[in-house]
Amino acid sequence: MNTLSLFTDHDIYLFKEGNHFQLYNKLGSHRIATRGTTGVYFAVWAPNAERVSVTGDFNQWNKASHPLTPRKDESGIWEGFIEGIENGTAYKYHITSRYQNYTADKGDPFSLRWETPPKTASLVWDLNYAWNDRAWMHTRHKANSLEAPFAIYEIHLGSWRRVPEEGNRYLTYKEMAHQLADYLNELGFTHVELLPITEHPFYGSWGYQSVGYFAPTSRYGTPQDFMYFVDYLHQRGIGVILDWVPSHFPADEYGLVYFDGTHLYEHADPKKGFHPDWKSYIFNYGRNEVRNFLISSAFFWLDKYHIDGLRVDAVASMLYLDYSRKDGEWIPNQYGSRENLEAIAFIKRFNEAVYETYPDVQTIAEESTAWPMVSKPTYVGGLGFGMKWNMGWMHDTLAFFTKDPLYRKYHNNQLTFSIMYAFSENFVLPFSHDEVVHGKGSLVGKMPGDEWQRCANLRLLFGYLYGHPGKKLLFMGDEFAQVKEWHHDESLEWHVLQYPFHAGVQRWVRDLNHLYRSKPALYERDFCFDGFEWIDFHDWECNVISFIRKGNAADDVILVISNFTPILRHNYRVGVPLGGYWKEALNSDATIYGGGGQGNCGGADASPVPAHGRAHSLSLTLPPLGILFLKYEGRTR
Repeated sequence: MNTLSLFTDHDIYLFKEGNHFQLYNKLGSHRIATRGTTGVYFAVWAPNAERVSVTGDFNQWNKASHPLTPRKDESGIWEGFIEGIENGTAYKYHITSRYQNYTADKGDPFSLRWETPPKTASLVWDLNYAWNDRAWMHTRHKANSLEAPFAIYEIHLGSWRRVPEEGNRYLTYKEMAHQLADYLNELGFTHVELLPITEHPFYGSWGYQSVGYFAPTSRYGTPQDFMYFVDYLHQRGIGVILDWVPSHFPADEYGLVYFDGTHLYEHADPKKGFHPDWKSYIFNYGRNEVRNFLISSAFFWLDKYHIDGLRVDAVASMLYLDYSRKDGEWIPNQYGSRENLEAIAFIKRFNEAVYETYPDVQTIAEESTAWPMVSKPTYVGGLGFGMKWNMGWMHDTLAFFTKDPLYRKYHNNQLTFSIMYAFSENFVLPFSHDEVVHGKGSLVGKMPGDEWQRCANLRLLFGYLYGHPGKKLLFMGDEFAQVKEWHHDESLEWHVLQYPFHAGVQRWVRDLNHLYRSKPALYERDFCFDGFEWIDFHDWECNVISFIRKGNAADDVILVISNFTPILRHNYRVGVPLGGYWKEALNSDATIYGGGGQGNCGGADASPVPAHGRAHSLSLTLPPLGILFLKYEGRTR
């Protein structure tokens, strides 16, 4: 064991004050050449350890032969250099605590790669890779802008497609890169969002119970394979968003829990440190070193893997001390209320740090309550996220669509209420994995009626999603009306695409994406109230609503009309702001989508007949359970 350190005095200063956000360059294992020899520098934070040693393949898992040395600056960091260790060597830290005779073999919290589960050791690894996405990285600020189109495809890598001829195995990162890029380009999605790929012991957690905050799961390949995945998607013009989980971590002994014989990463009191729903541990956000760890993890993916955005899971569970707890099961803050002040401060610091260093990415909050200003800057009192999932819109919309169309007219407010708050946050409209698991069934399975009506309703639902202000998100399988509820151990039901209704839904989603991306009126002013204008939301008896989406250009106008009943309506008059020809850009009832072919022969001329407070109007045929998108073309046909 040689003495060597990657830490400077300034590193230690930043570490202690909670502002070192690139700790992945210091802590963990790093292969380096020094003094004519090559080996590995190890560093781990374990302030309450009595002894720490490195045990692994290189010393036949001897727990005493290679001790680390504690730094003398009271940082709690143990470090050391071991000669001769090669890339791919498995190792753990054997930790003996000062307290309670506790000993444990721990994985490296900053490990760059882990053994494939169920094995649990860390692996020495380098991240050398020659990136080829310079063009994307140079211009991605445009693709990731709040004024850009976001059509996000949410995916679980292990169950998108499998290889049944080879024991139903997963696709690798490299195999996935090519197949997924082709698919996303064909269907017109702009971004892909991955369910957590940070290393996790239990596959059935879908990645939400993570132990490896600095390593992509080895189930699908090496870190370089995942770099290739991101690199290739970037070359094909697709942004990559990661689902990131700073809210809790699992109880596996080799992980973060009780790391040095004390509650190092988690709160000691289970009323603050243990999550009753997920049987996992909650980070101690008030500890400087823990904030370093988490923000360094965020930076790591943006830095080393060129990730374009982080969707932060379960933000509500971080914000509230009484989240999912009964009276007496939680500890109020210093003011006697339920807000988690330490978590709030952490979230704000996280967002400030990310946008300061990586201004061309986005952070997205999954926040399920009415916490104010989630997606507003911290300098005006917000939490600082770029966007927020609109869970209220999702729940209300699905509640409406699951009703028999005969009774929908009595629940019209479930659709129209969302506009009251649509511009209070920068919203993403999500139909995510959470809506097709745990007995909820598939999206098409929620729709009422026979097969034709279910698919018509689903096309109408997706059309309403793309017309409504806000960025778009669909979970894999929804885009072709997967019949079965999603299961992580199975491939999607790709075989249903042989049936016209399912192929029609997929083609509808493709055409929605291409229209959405080509018409700035549908995305440019998503978060501005003046980008939306009601035509009519009072016709509850016919259960028809109509509105306009507007872009920055004066004539960039899209009219959206939805008929939520199975009744074909002829000569339905809709007021419009401009006289001239309105082209039928999309009609969900077109036969190519599996519809009945009712429509307006490609468009209609606005006549000088007043309606809905406007001087001009259109007389339209509204298809049953259908939605129309009409684009203003000008004064003449």
